[in-house]
Amino acid sequence: MALLNFRRKDTSAPTTTSPEVEALLKDYSIEVMPRTAEKVEDFRDLLPAETRVYIAHIEGTPIEDMVATAKRLNEGGFKVMPHFPARIIKDKATLADWISRYQGEADVKQALLLAGGVASPHGDFSDSMQLLETGLFDEAGFERLHVAGHPEGNRDIDSDGSTTNVDAALKWKNDFQTRTDAEMALATQFAFDADPIIKWADDLREAGITLPVHIGIAGPAKLQTLIKFAIACGVGPSLKVLQKRAMDVTKLLLPYEPTDVINTLAAHKAANPDFNITHVHFFPLGGIKTNATWAQENGGASAVPANAD
Repeated sequence: MALLNFRRKDTSAPTTTSPEVEALLKDYSIEVMPRTAEKVEDFRDLLPAETRVYIAHIEGTPIEDMVATAKRLNEGGFKVMPHFPARIIKDKATLADWISRYQGEADVKQALLLAGGVASPHGDFSDSMQLLETGLFDEAGFERLHVAGHPEGNRDIDSDGSTTNVDAALKWKNDFQTRTDAEMALATQFAFDADPIIKWADDLREAGITLPVHIGIAGPAKLQTLIKFAIACGVGPSLKVLQKRAMDVTKLLLPYEPTDVINTLAAHKAANPDFNITHVHFFPLGGIKTNATWAQENGGASAVPANAD
């Protein structure tokens, strides 16, 4: 079973990566928020050109801040994918306004549609399927639409711990892709253990779900930070792995790096070319710079600094 890597990195030794890991990390994506993006002087110093950057829309964030962040990233040469959380969008007119702003001010052509993390809808929408059914993204000519996936289920959707509703939603979204010109994929919640991820992905394929999977991976961070975010995001069995590790004081103080889960997924994909996990999507819970540096040192493409000759 692939568990977390809590070893301290030997910075005196040269970093080597396998071709399998390099292939898995090719064209990885990363997630930011307007307030975290403000702390980055120039993303071109951290991320490879044309990296897909998701912009998480947290409840209470003004749309103006979201659009400004999207514009900045687009002007920096990145593929911008803002979140559209259904439960904080009041109505179709609001959705149309957001789409218009993103396209008119930031030339956005991609979006992640999801229910969002609030308990009760603020208006007419409660899930991403309702957003898709408006037809507004198709009318606006979006080139890529991602929807959420949950390798460990989602208690907000299936309160009984099953995957009944999640599975039905995936089937609906998979069928929807045949009715749109936009490319679609699943972007998932983060998890820490590769074996259940692999089983989940294989189960999708057996169920006829052909949407490519962009697997969520938590970037390097302190264990305490990971536990906090895992609880807030409803991470399933992986949380027990973290909690068990936290009971060991010597390991509690060590940084987490996603080395083991990445290595195991990469090896599996190399041995199974039809594996439906096609990309890695990083949640930079320990900081954008920390995550970007780790990716570069462990097989991801290098950034080209903005002031490079």
